[in-house]
Amino acid sequence: MIERREIQDIVKEYDADAVKVAAVASHSALDTFDGAKEEGLHTVAVCQRGRHMTYDKYFKRKDIGGRSIGCVDETWIFDSFKEILYESNQEKLRRENVIFIPNRSFTSYCSLDDIEDSFYVPMFGSRCLLRMEERGEKRDYYWLLEKEGMPFPEKIEDPRDINELSIVKLHHAVKKLERGFFTCSSYEEYREKADNLLKQGVITEEDLQHARMERYIIGPVFNLDFFYSPVLDQVELLGIDWRFETSLDGHVRLPADQQLSLGETQKIPEYTVCGHNMATLRESLLEKAFSLAEQFIEACRKYYPYGIIGPFCLQTCVDKDLHFYIYDVAPRIGGGTNVHMALGHPYGNTLWRCAMSTGRRVAAEINMAREQGMLEKIVS
Repeated sequence: MIERREIQDIVKEYDADAVKVAAVASHSALDTFDGAKEEGLHTVAVCQRGRHMTYDKYFKRKDIGGRSIGCVDETWIFDSFKEILYESNQEKLRRENVIFIPNRSFTSYCSLDDIEDSFYVPMFGSRCLLRMEERGEKRDYYWLLEKEGMPFPEKIEDPRDINELSIVKLHHAVKKLERGFFTCSSYEEYREKADNLLKQGVITEEDLQHARMERYIIGPVFNLDFFYSPVLDQVELLGIDWRFETSLDGHVRLPADQQLSLGETQKIPEYTVCGHNMATLRESLLEKAFSLAEQFIEACRKYYPYGIIGPFCLQTCVDKDLHFYIYDVAPRIGGGTNVHMALGHPYGNTLWRCAMSTGRRVAAEINMAREQGMLEKIVS
């Protein structure tokens, strides 16, 4: 792992008045760029050829009739996202005074080993936490939650112990970055569905052997979009989102008799995230949500070198007794924050008295750090 002080030494050499914001052009990049423009920062989209038009054409910044539109100032287009790791491109990022905003696409398409050990570019957020969300790592987020006694769905060690509704979490065999999840209520159902998905090529036997099995929490999903500010030393709930998943959301729109009559290749829904929507919590639950965030921040400080910096997302379910269960953690900008760009997050707006999205909050923190000579406090 690159020592944080090495990155802090680099950012100290930056021209603070010429700082730019860059991100891999996918996932939550539009929120990042839109928020940066709201705060007056220059934006750089790191694109992959064939997926670049959204940023290089449709949201490119330009002036039309005295009106400025778009949020992407520059596009750097490569044949592969991972080319941003090349030393020549790192040198260019540093020369351009870039602060890099890591998102899930960055850590999925680029090697985590390289990001941790050889990406000598100041990143907004916690480099030491990015590996946490890789299920199966020795110190993944489940390890952290268990260490600190935070609530998460009960793990099932052996599929023969399945005796109520449970979920089996594993990768999709073909769509490598997506999910091959399925639910079951008994070992017989587990075996039937697993065999069906294996036959269809949706999952592999190897992934099935390493799948995580959990009791299924019956209740609504709330992705809690938090922000920890090193500059202000405070935690903020910016907003909440929830997911649209294929083909699950299509299944729940069908009458029960049609669901039961589906053929073998349609019967088991897939859980591929394809969109998001916004939500709020009843106010009596907000303190519970903040308590989870405070616990998570303290746990990160306790077990990782410098803890959490900036945005993080606790993905939760709420059961019939209004108890939260954390089923996933994103130790960086969440995947659902685009739903709040331009409009802001409901709670972020309430706190900051303006349209405060996660992307804008990141940019605001950069600006506050610039103005106070504290850029080294927000990078790693």
